Amino acid sequence: MNTSTPAEAPTAFADQRARAIYDLGPSTIYASRSDPRFSYCTYVPEHVGKPGTRPMQLVVVVHGTGRAFVNYREAFSGFARWNDCIVLCPLFPAGVRGDGNRDGFKHLIEADIHYDRILLDMVEEVAEKFGCDFSRFALFGYSGGGQFANRFAMLHPERLWAVSIGAPGSVTLIDPEQGWWVGTKDFADRFGKPMNLEALRRVPVHMIAGKADIETWEITHREGGKYYMPGANDAGRTRPERLETLRRSFEAAGVKVSFDLLDNVPHNGLACVDHVQDFFAQALQAVRAAPSPA
Repeated sequence: MNTSTPAEAPTAFADQRARAIYDLGPSTIYASRSDPRFSYCTYVPEHVGKPGTRPMQLVVVVHGTGRAFVNYREAFSGFARWNDCIVLCPLFPAGVRGDGNRDGFKHLIEADIHYDRILLDMVEEVAEKFGCDFSRFALFGYSGGGQFANRFAMLHPERLWAVSIGAPGSVTLIDPEQGWWVGTKDFADRFGKPMNLEALRRVPVHMIAGKADIETWEITHREGGKYYMPGANDAGRTRPERLETLRRSFEAAGVKVSFDLLDNVPHNGLACVDHVQDFFAQALQAVRAAPSPA
């Protein structure tokens, strides 16, 4: 027996249709509730929440300077469907403070903007919307997003079940002798907490770049530049060289790293996605095989 009123039935149908069109599969673009200057889109498998399905896990993909966040969402859609994952792709616009700065998000903090906190609130927003536990998630970033992933993993390793750092133009080493952003000397003063190396050692870490990614015009720091500091170019000339220096830094601190350097690949994040997904699939198996916390 249908006990709904005539008005309730059309409303429920409209809500279901809107959810199917705008939230399931490739979503529309939403403003972040914590700061509407920033947005995100998702890919959500249509079987989310249905009886007999596995709990969803979350994969966050952070764009580079070109802000091609929707392209990364599409590239991860098949992975999401077959692995019961939701994909979240934030958009951190260039020049959000009106100054034309394209690079603020890469360093986590830009004036009073804390990009790590904005992302974490997006994660919580999506978790609430779909009734999921995203206390830990996987993170992939390429180019400028690789810088974000490098530094986010240092700041919030306890939030990650895997991280993939793709072709960052600049790297932050685990080096207490050099100041931020080149090293971690003043990490605790800057972020209000020390780096949790024990937690980082438990995170599966992947680093990836193309062997042909050798242009240096965009990544060479020059005196007078907004992020220039002593040691800014010491990790290497090219992205592969700098990523190798980052790998050695992590491994010297006891962090195990899976490293992929792809033949005949220039600076192209979408050409790296298959390898990232293979890495995440392995890490996901371990996550799902682990006993649930009591």
